[in-house]
Amino acid sequence: MSTAPAFAFVEADSAWRAALDRADHLRDQPQALAALWPQARVIVLDASGQAYADDDDNLLAPLGHELTDGPGGTGASIFLGLAADGQAWFAIESELVAFQAPRRVDLRRAAAQWSLLDASVFAQARALQHWRSRHRYCGVCGGEIAFARAGWTGRCGQCGTEHYPRTDPAVIVAVSDGERLLLGRQAGWPAQRYSVIAGFVEPGESLEQTVAREVLEETGVRVRSCQYLGSQPWPFPSALMLGFAALAEPDAPQVGDELEEARWFTLEEIRAAAARGERKAAAPSAEAAAATGDDDGPLLSPSISISRWLIEHWRVAAEARAGR
Repeated sequence: MSTAPAFAFVEADSAWRAALDRADHLRDQPQALAALWPQARVIVLDASGQAYADDDDNLLAPLGHELTDGPGGTGASIFLGLAADGQAWFAIESELVAFQAPRRVDLRRAAAQWSLLDASVFAQARALQHWRSRHRYCGVCGGEIAFARAGWTGRCGQCGTEHYPRTDPAVIVAVSDGERLLLGRQAGWPAQRYSVIAGFVEPGESLEQTVAREVLEETGVRVRSCQYLGSQPWPFPSALMLGFAALAEPDAPQVGDELEEARWFTLEEIRAAAARGERKAAAPSAEAAAATGDDDGPLLSPSISISRWLIEHWRVAAEARAGR
């Protein structure tokens, strides 16, 4: 099994390749953007952050010239970038255009079902929409913010301070004691769902220090070393997940307020949990899933997240060590 990244918003075997060329040089060229608009694809987001979709829940991204009614256009939209074929992509709020769609799809569902391009465009658009909706006023003086550079820069009309889209870095780590994998679960998760340990980077600390601190705070387990493996944009609403593998002491996990439970899993238990999830996912209904007899067993995080890839990365390495 390949251990190349295989999760939402990142291309397997080519994690460095972006879905769009963000074409920063065009953000200051309103005439060039206006020329691109008529044949550009435009992702339309409603106030809750859901994207317009067709009857089959696929992305419905009209061309710019189809959005001629209403106050929309390049002045009210966000320029996202250029696809490999040169077609431009924009995002716009649904309230600014006289265009309707039969369905709406949220980002988590899109991440699991849409193509890499469509899901990545949605992720980028949703993250920018969230930032703009929460930065209408200047944090320095309270003045109203106007957006420039194709939607990517906020400028205070009162003090002139510039504001930029925010991304919050967080570590997510597969912790092993050399034989077992440490997983935890939060109280609000689906029953029996377990995942790797994660937490946000705090000011003044390195990523490696964050790994050690978060694992200790959430589980009481002491990390001895860690290694960076890969990253995933996680716009729920604005995180960047930085994936690590860590080697830790075989301490007995002790949870506090953040986790409901944390425990060590053997390779056999991880295999069983993965197989259990596959059987449930393949079942045509909840009743059929219940008939598998697996209701009470642990389940792993879904495949759209880097967390599942980290688990699989550990499993492959553990199997190699065991010669299986």
